[in-house]
Amino acid sequence: MAGHSKFKNIMHRKGAQDKKRAKVFTKIIRELTVAAKAGGGDPESNPSLRLAISNAKAANMPKDTMERAIAKGAGGADGDDYVEARYEGYGPSGIAVIVEVLTDNKNRSASDIRSSFAKYGGNLGEEGSVAFMFDRLGAIEYPADAASEDEMFEHAIEAGAENVESDEASHEVTCPADDLHAVSQALTAKLGDPASAKLIWKPQNTTLVEGDKAKSVLKLIDVLEDNDDVQNVYANFDIPEDQLEALMS
Repeated sequence: MAGHSKFKNIMHRKGAQDKKRAKVFTKIIRELTVAAKAGGGDPESNPSLRLAISNAKAANMPKDTMERAIAKGAGGADGDDYVEARYEGYGPSGIAVIVEVLTDNKNRSASDIRSSFAKYGGNLGEEGSVAFMFDRLGAIEYPADAASEDEMFEHAIEAGAENVESDEASHEVTCPADDLHAVSQALTAKLGDPASAKLIWKPQNTTLVEGDKAKSVLKLIDVLEDNDDVQNVYANFDIPEDQLEALMS
């Protein structure tokens, strides 16, 4: 069903992240390299690489930068060997937080992330300690002007998606995690490349956070997102729009 979306508030604040272009590029380069190393340099036969390329294009990454990252991964060149890891914990007001990383040193990453949680009134938990509060989904984002809300809903359902949430800035299409590649391909054929297409952790419910606690939550998310090893941060908080705007100004 279609509906109004608060996913930018709940998951992460994409607008703030987009201002950190150098860090965004660093994260996407890692995604490209790891995907190419795992499944080869041909995006037609490597769905993970195809999605990473789509995200690189959405971030306006230069073509030669993409090609170097893919070639490095596909060629198995010597260098840093990145592994995926997931960290889970609780932040201010007991919000649940999932942090996904690509790192060449899990001990360093775990230490840095644990320190960030502790500094802003949270604590790092065991893997699985909060994941049950989230659904693992495929998420495909298009700008609002890609289609009307009704058109996007129709295209998404035909492509095999489960839900569409639209607001004044964008459409977020969600689907079962295993169907992400197929749904993304079907929508691309109708609407062109999406702004992003990736697997996400979407909260089943949200926790209202206000005042000083809201400020601490945003500081924690900012510090985590600023970590070079961190690829994505997801949390189940909801801050009232007026307070969110004031804190981000």
